[in-house]
Amino acid sequence: MIVKNQVQLITYPDSMGGNLKTLNQVLLKHFSDIFKGGVHILPPFPSSGDRGFAPLTYLKIDPDFGSWEDIKEIGKNFDVLVDLMVNHISRKSEYFQDFLKKGRKSEYADLFITLDKYWKNGEPVQSDIDKMFLRRNFPYSTFTIEESGEKEKVWTTFGKTDPSEQIDLDTKSLKVRQLLTQFLQNFKEQNVKIVRLDAVGYVSKRLGTSCFFVEPEIYEFLDWIKELADSLGIELLPEVHAHYSIQYKLAEHDYWIYDFILPYQILDTLINKSSKNLLQYLKDRPHKQFTMLDCHDGIPVKPDLDDLIDSKEAKKVVDVCVERGSTLSLILSDEHKGKDGFDVHQIKCSYFSALNCDDDAYLAARAIQFFAPGVPQVYYVGLLAGENDYESVEKTGEGREINRHNFSLDEIEEAIEKDVVQRLLKLIRFRNKYEAFNGKFNVLDSGDNEIRLSWKKDQKCCTLFIDLKTNKSVIDYIDKYGNVTQYHI
Repeated sequence: MIVKNQVQLITYPDSMGGNLKTLNQVLLKHFSDIFKGGVHILPPFPSSGDRGFAPLTYLKIDPDFGSWEDIKEIGKNFDVLVDLMVNHISRKSEYFQDFLKKGRKSEYADLFITLDKYWKNGEPVQSDIDKMFLRRNFPYSTFTIEESGEKEKVWTTFGKTDPSEQIDLDTKSLKVRQLLTQFLQNFKEQNVKIVRLDAVGYVSKRLGTSCFFVEPEIYEFLDWIKELADSLGIELLPEVHAHYSIQYKLAEHDYWIYDFILPYQILDTLINKSSKNLLQYLKDRPHKQFTMLDCHDGIPVKPDLDDLIDSKEAKKVVDVCVERGSTLSLILSDEHKGKDGFDVHQIKCSYFSALNCDDDAYLAARAIQFFAPGVPQVYYVGLLAGENDYESVEKTGEGREINRHNFSLDEIEEAIEKDVVQRLLKLIRFRNKYEAFNGKFNVLDSGDNEIRLSWKKDQKCCTLFIDLKTNKSVIDYIDKYGNVTQYHI
């Protein structure tokens, strides 16, 4: 197995010291024994927007961040994970720029979804659009072809501008598959171990559907790209924000999945001092998952937790987070809002701030994450117990910048000295080293205001106990001498 059952870091290439070289220096100086599972470097490629998620190419590293040599240096000590935005590419890419110049005469024309591939004469039908899970007000952009002056409408799922910066790729096209093959082959050459398939749920499009995770088309694409990745020795991690049942379908197909349910469930547990929903969830969920609390986006709510949470109760949790400084990302399509109008897509905040900057509550949250089966990822802001960054939001106008603070080397040194960060590092070391985490997981009988979870392998056993009234967490474990030892987190 390529994926190691140890803690991973998620970071932007420039968020821990300014570039990839300083990132490597910080990792080696402070975290050499912390991120044994690897480092997920959010898009370091040349990009025209969305903080790297509108890539021009995957064959180069943005020179502001460094080079592929810097990625390889990091890869000497940490498995590297990067993103492949299989659904789209930048309109500033050489491929789309050629299309803008020559239109249908461009050798790259078939990379893109001109609307005539779906609608007669290329004219979109509103009744079809109404059924889609929209990420913007309409799923296409109109461009003028330079040489002919013709207008071309092309599919653009994402993008805040009009026309969009992110142009959808036609993953049914042979040319797209040749391009994706080239990108993955380059990742192999650069010693990338894991590739996250960002926005993969949107690659399957069929009129009359949500145009999101359309079955069986989605599996045809996933099976194709998995066969390719397997041949290159690369592990894939599909990234899908959707109703949890879709995640479970992926798990049934033996794909790694993201646990986008856990962050909210833990938040709800710690805010309401009740473990009932969380423990039931931990009993039923698939084990082959990557776990997280925070990331470059917000804490998922809808559609990830539909049918798992009560809208009225969820609104109370959301309101607490808003009181603590969070902002919200909302669902655009009326059809995909709750029947009662509940429309919260994500809660935008740092996880530490969502827990009111309470050290014990935050460590309890991390302990639950690390005990939940799966590969734990820790986002760099969460690693350093960062708080909501309102200045970045105001400066950029991007709400998600609330949890995307760029730490200078001095700020990193200062954060590492915080008691909460030192306690977190100790907990990560325990999670990385203790053998029982490769054994059998159990949810133990627990009172409503407490949590008891355990792992056992051979003679090694560890049990987590959290008192939700005080947020105090304790691990009882068998040490190397066979004695029961207590670790107060």
